[in-house]
Amino acid sequence: MSHQTIYNVSIALCFCILFTIVSSDSSEAMRDLVTDLPGQSGTMSIRHYAGYVPVNKTNGRAMFYWFFEAMSLPNQKPLVLWLNGGPGCSSVGYGATQEIGPFLVDNKGNSIKFNPYAWNKEANMLFLESPVGVGFSYSNTSSDYKELGDDFTARDTYAFIQKWLQRFPAYRENHFYIAGESYAGKYIPELAEIIFDKNNDNSSLHIKLKGILLGNPEISEAEDWEGWVDYAWSHAVISDETYGVIKRSCNFSSNTIWDVKECKDGVDEVLKQYHKIDQYSLYTPTCIGNSTLASSVDSTRFKTSLANSKMMPRIMGGYDPCLDDYTRVFYNRADVQKALHASDGIHLKNWNICNDDIFHNWADSKPSVLPIYKKLIAGGFRIWVYSGDTDGRAPVLGTRYCINKLELPIKTSWRPWYHEKQVSGWLQEYEGLTFATFKGAGHDVPSFKPSESLAFFSAFLNGVPPPLSL
Repeated sequence: MSHQTIYNVSIALCFCILFTIVSSDSSEAMRDLVTDLPGQSGTMSIRHYAGYVPVNKTNGRAMFYWFFEAMSLPNQKPLVLWLNGGPGCSSVGYGATQEIGPFLVDNKGNSIKFNPYAWNKEANMLFLESPVGVGFSYSNTSSDYKELGDDFTARDTYAFIQKWLQRFPAYRENHFYIAGESYAGKYIPELAEIIFDKNNDNSSLHIKLKGILLGNPEISEAEDWEGWVDYAWSHAVISDETYGVIKRSCNFSSNTIWDVKECKDGVDEVLKQYHKIDQYSLYTPTCIGNSTLASSVDSTRFKTSLANSKMMPRIMGGYDPCLDDYTRVFYNRADVQKALHASDGIHLKNWNICNDDIFHNWADSKPSVLPIYKKLIAGGFRIWVYSGDTDGRAPVLGTRYCINKLELPIKTSWRPWYHEKQVSGWLQEYEGLTFATFKGAGHDVPSFKPSESLAFFSAFLNGVPPPLSL
């Protein structure tokens, strides 16, 4: 082969590579490219996209996303969908800008700061506001909001993934994982099951799902409730007398549990005590609001009782107790909404970190997703569960009770795991599931333990446990 021929082949090859890179983003995707996010300096040159993806054109349902490419080799690294729970809370507001995204809200919502422990160091990170009615996601059909529940959310999220991959076709062949926390402990297995079933039905729409990662998740109502009460008592939140009343009168497996007045009164007493502190983080201060940054719902005095909701109580919180307020300010700024393609910057959307109407009117909630765990384990998927051990809302005790119900054989016995020569928590490997704790972390674990969380996430993606010795 002549030098000229080699040169021509090289030029053609370079052109093909360039064309592949350029064509990996559709025209729709390029319209979603974020170029002028306020506060993003030149030192934070991360390619990211945000905007709406229609999931039901008939009813006018569209879901809002924010996507960050991996900091290096995005075409080779996995794609991870992150979901927050509530139900009714924003994954953009929590996950993206309070926990694991590259830009964290700072300075009372007036600016952002770079997160040195962002998870897009290890993967392409996709944050979704789900279901419609959360954050910027919406429906033009009012009756949709009356139907929101587990099944509705799973179907819409699956539709979103398929349509998002049409917009970003370069990522269809990447390994896919779903991660999240809290009520996403139900969203995630339910979505994984749909993907698993649909993959078997239609290979042309195959999603390369490899595993799920769940933080402080809700799993099974009976065990979650029991763990919630036991944790409150064992951490001196409630009296021996209140604990005794609950243990004597409450059968958390019963459908008529709240008809027992003594049980209901006992559980309401737990709520009463938790209203005085941050249930999501037992040992950190609550936010002291002021006239400009006071929450529309004060997290320390959120009024709920079993009389108007049978779901597990939700009280918002975080490591910086005022982060929810700062985030609300940030996403209601005209320049931020315009930069993220959420609005035109003139006709602004009213963004809230959680939609309490969704929480109180949730149409269907599976009592337990443990059967789905069993199905996914049998399907060979990687399942890791972790718990911040100072979270009273979805406490480590409830999670352990749920996992014990699976009766899985133990592969690696309970032992510490380490990060930077310190014990970061404890870990146990079962056949088909890994469970770990984060020592001293509240509900949103990455907000409390950012470096440890990134190391743990990397271990999860690689399918190897974090260091179990110094």
